[in-house]
Amino acid sequence: MKALTWHGKGDIRCESVPDPKIEHGRDAIIKVTACAICGSDLHIYGGIIPGMESGDVLGHETMGEVVEVGAENTKLKVGDRVVVPFTISCGECFFCTRGFYSGCERTNPDHAKAAKLWGNSPGGLFGYSHLLGGYAGGQAEYLRVPYADVGPIKVPDGLTDEQVLFLSDIFPTGYMAADFCNIQPGDTIAIWGCGPIGQMAIRSAFLLGAERVIAIDTVPERLALAQAGGAMTLDFMEEDIYDRIMELTKGRGADACIDAVGTEADATASADSMLDRVKTALFMGTDRPHVLRQAIHCCRNFGTVSIVGVYGGFLDKVPMGSAINRGLTFRMAQTPVQHYLPTLLDRIQKGEIDPSFVITHRASLEDGPELYKTFRDKHDGCIKVVLKP
Repeated sequence: MKALTWHGKGDIRCESVPDPKIEHGRDAIIKVTACAICGSDLHIYGGIIPGMESGDVLGHETMGEVVEVGAENTKLKVGDRVVVPFTISCGECFFCTRGFYSGCERTNPDHAKAAKLWGNSPGGLFGYSHLLGGYAGGQAEYLRVPYADVGPIKVPDGLTDEQVLFLSDIFPTGYMAADFCNIQPGDTIAIWGCGPIGQMAIRSAFLLGAERVIAIDTVPERLALAQAGGAMTLDFMEEDIYDRIMELTKGRGADACIDAVGTEADATASADSMLDRVKTALFMGTDRPHVLRQAIHCCRNFGTVSIVGVYGGFLDKVPMGSAINRGLTFRMAQTPVQHYLPTLLDRIQKGEIDPSFVITHRASLEDGPELYKTFRDKHDGCIKVVLKP
């Protein structure tokens, strides 16, 4: 089959790889009808995610049609149309039974590697390094889905691929970001990053009752899309974000702040972000946490900082003195997608949201390598890429 594979920093190829096969009775094989390039994939493209091996198949936002089912899988049948969560979960362990599916104890065969870096291991993820299981991803013509009686959700008739594809990752992640904020009537939510997850967080915050959303970015197309979703926008290259948020909130700060950027914050936004970039270039640091620092400072006393941007290692000079003295709550996670799926599918069916609004580019797998570059460089108004094998 054709698939997008990783061969080093900035080197993504569309090439032929072996077809996936049933390896366990709970598996399923799906024929991919739509997949997407995620902002998290750009961290792999940029060479900052450890544990990648040449030839690894990428992608964790996938849906398609079931074409083969393992003997123990009674949930799915051939012909079912499904969306596949990016988190791989057994459904039976301590964490899965409590709804913390992304913390699954059984699905990362490389758990010892992850535990060495992070102290313990989360569950396995599709297409996201051998720290997280080395599972082949879904930017391909076919995908093997382990524990397919737990993860995939069947798509009701009448919904298009583009309406439901983002149930795999960015819609649940953006919704979780807002859900973590414990939004109350009248709340102001500040969101750093107007990429796909930031856009979903904006609309989710309004769905959950926020009165005002302040969205922070500098890319004109992203800011325009945020405005279309009802947000007030701030360009971090044009104004001081802390000063403006204090002005807008009469000196109190935002009720909750969402970091939807993570480890690769813009390196030219401020003096500390420039220093972060120097440190990572000299291997003196692993991440660039400028946005997290700013979110902490901009959050009101006893507010919440919700973190859904990806961080990989150790953060330098995070203002914990500010956080503890002002009573901030931190919420963060790899999204336990399965926990949110029924609620979010219901919202789509009711017409409360159509996640396809974020798509700007549609293409084939063969166009994937070039579109990785386009997405990374934010050229051609690119916000979200959907590939159709």
